[in-house]
Amino acid sequence: MQQTQLKNSEILQVTDLRKYFPIQRGFFQRSTGWVKAVKNVSFTISTGKTLGLVGESGCGKTTVARLILKLLQPDSGNIIFNDQDITELSDKEMKPLRKEIQIIFQDPYGSLNPRMTIGQTICEGLRIAGFRQAAEIRERLEHLLKIVGMSPLGIDRYPHEFSGGQRQRIGIARALSVDPSLVICDEPISALDVSIQAQIINLLKDLQDQLGLSYLFISHDLNVVGYLCNYVAVMYKGQIMEYAPADELFDNPRHPYTHLLLSAVPDPDKEDSAEVQMAGDALQKMINPSEGCNFQDRCPLQEAECQHGDMNLEMVSIEHFVRCCKVTK
Repeated sequence: MQQTQLKNSEILQVTDLRKYFPIQRGFFQRSTGWVKAVKNVSFTISTGKTLGLVGESGCGKTTVARLILKLLQPDSGNIIFNDQDITELSDKEMKPLRKEIQIIFQDPYGSLNPRMTIGQTICEGLRIAGFRQAAEIRERLEHLLKIVGMSPLGIDRYPHEFSGGQRQRIGIARALSVDPSLVICDEPISALDVSIQAQIINLLKDLQDQLGLSYLFISHDLNVVGYLCNYVAVMYKGQIMEYAPADELFDNPRHPYTHLLLSAVPDPDKEDSAEVQMAGDALQKMINPSEGCNFQDRCPLQEAECQHGDMNLEMVSIEHFVRCCKVTK
């Protein structure tokens, strides 16, 4: 009974997700290697909760989002959405489900069609959701703008007439127009002024409380992740290195890479933030990585055993998982 309740509370289950991209060179475009963008990624998102997916640029976060949205086809693994395996569904089979999974893009400038008014932009989603009558569409459109903090008077205006924060609110309204249950937020505040970022984060939190939304929140800003997210998955070179409840991860980080990320977060209570010394280059490419731990070239705990075999994600405490042979011993 307990297992059934747990299963039903999970809106998304990702298991051993993998996506490699071939490197092709020469006149005949022969494959000379692989970019291992996503390697055996697993996580769950509970209904009404937020999972933060964090890591430095190029670690594979956005590729994970595209795989979940079925904009890319995974090489292997499973994606279970609302107890339905969507991994192998065709575009036609996915069409009824697309309104259940929506995305808020990083760039509020490039994500809106400059030739369409904001009303026309949002109405596309409303028609997909089944709204047909003009009066009904207008009423729903005004409601969507109000709940994201926009005036309905701007329905007939174009994107260039709005600020970056307002455009992101329009993008959020567009995502909500089809009544999704899962929203992927792909660094939704990174292109905004700092003064506006807090407003958008608080809006997302309020909308989650009002509508019962579930979020996959992709970011590199750990302060925001700590405020908004219930769980956090730390990703590096295509793999999840640590996964834990947000409070647990910030209070008791275990993986050396998590320590590195947290050391870069400014702490107003300390004169100098903690510093973790790492060996090797600042950023290793994901092209044909060496055997063993992905993080070995930068890790201060690195030993001979880290150079051989894959490191598994092991549980170190309740709901706290770490991919490090030194930590999990």
